Amino acid sequence: MGRKVQRVRYTLDTKGLMHLPQEEIAAILRGADDLIRSGGRSLLVKVLKGSRAKKVLELGLDKSPVYGYYAPLTMDQILARVDWTIVNGYLDIEYDYRLPLLCYTDRGWEIERETYAGELLHEFDEMLESGCEQFDMNYLKDRARDMILLLLDKVEATRDKKYIPILEAWAEIDYKKVRKRIRQVVDTLSQGAA
Repeated sequence: MGRKVQRVRYTLDTKGLMHLPQEEIAAILRGADDLIRSGGRSLLVKVLKGSRAKKVLELGLDKSPVYGYYAPLTMDQILARVDWTIVNGYLDIEYDYRLPLLCYTDRGWEIERETYAGELLHEFDEMLESGCEQFDMNYLKDRARDMILLLLDKVEATRDKKYIPILEAWAEIDYKKVRKRIRQVVDTLSQGAA
């Protein structure tokens, strides 16, 4: 008979916080993205604080778009906001063996998916503005399919032909279902305005 696993305990404390603006919720969820099922609340707090802790730097979490978002706040104030997102159903905690790790709820993923797809579209714009003519799109492969499809919907909604070279480069490296949707978007953009 094996030993009983001693799970690391945690206590959520919102410190009386009653409301968080949508922008702050989105920032916390964005910060959590690199930690889903691999990190917990304290590591997320360090990212949002802008900590130079060894673990944050080793994992490259200082590259997060929300690194230092809450720099003026104390760690306890940031933790209360993270706990608020858990208590209010945007994030959840699941145990992996003995450690409590962050995960998205459906409600939280819906917000994060929208935020991340918007960031990726902005990255496309930056690639095009830089004058780059060769696009390495491997970073999009194996991403969450629903987020990738949302990104393609956003590209299609622009009706802007400028995205066609990026889409064609992307179609060369991705899976069949994504390639099919990319071709549909390219067809739409080819017929559209702009």
